[in-house]
Amino acid sequence: MRPFARLLALLLCLFALPALASSASAQTAVVPQERPTPPLTTDKENLWLLDLSDGGRVTIWLRPDVAPKMVERIKTLTRQGFYNGLAFHRVIDGFMAQGGDPKGDGTGGSTMPNVDAEFNYLPHVRGAVSAARADAENSANSQFFIVFQPRLSLDKKYTVFGRVIDGMQYVDAIERGEPPTDPTKIVRAYIAADNPPPYTPAAAPAPVTLGAPVTLPSSSLPAGKSVPKRAPAAAKAPAAKR
Repeated sequence: MRPFARLLALLLCLFALPALASSASAQTAVVPQERPTPPLTTDKENLWLLDLSDGGRVTIWLRPDVAPKMVERIKTLTRQGFYNGLAFHRVIDGFMAQGGDPKGDGTGGSTMPNVDAEFNYLPHVRGAVSAARADAENSANSQFFIVFQPRLSLDKKYTVFGRVIDGMQYVDAIERGEPPTDPTKIVRAYIAADNPPPYTPAAAPAPVTLGAPVTLPSSSLPAGKSVPKRAPAAAKAPAAKR
């Protein structure tokens, strides 16, 4: 009986092991967390409006579900009027347009502390709006860039916090250059929930009026020569790049 009892005990242990392993596995298994629900594209509290000097309004859908700190920074600075009048200082054709720097050379930011990185699953596709930063990951502040064409190599290296949902044609029209000769500017920035006025195009500059035609007495003219009625305008020299 004793050998039989020992065999029975051994068999029971062998059958129990898989059940124990399964139970332990169930306890240690990582339960995937559900992604936070993004705001609706009609949620005015999360619509960032940029009135550009190239002639239109850009609507950006903000994503506090994936980048709450950067979205809060954008809202705070916008409501302070920080972005009004700032230029897109670095614009690379086929890549992106960068703005949000009060110095206009890529070295500036707001007086508020830097924002920690919030790298997320949103890709750098056309229209994506992402936080610009220095070499350090936690160095985002006020600067941002809008992507012209997909640049997926930037994914999870920069914080995507929004995407253009209207007015991308005005983004495409932003003046290129590093810096541009005649940079496109953010005339005004708003959060849609603050009931901004409709977009109003900037007033066209007043036409330049040239002086009256110059006429000299015929007796003072050399034979066979005439004086032009209007002096030609001097050619405008191109602006020097920094």
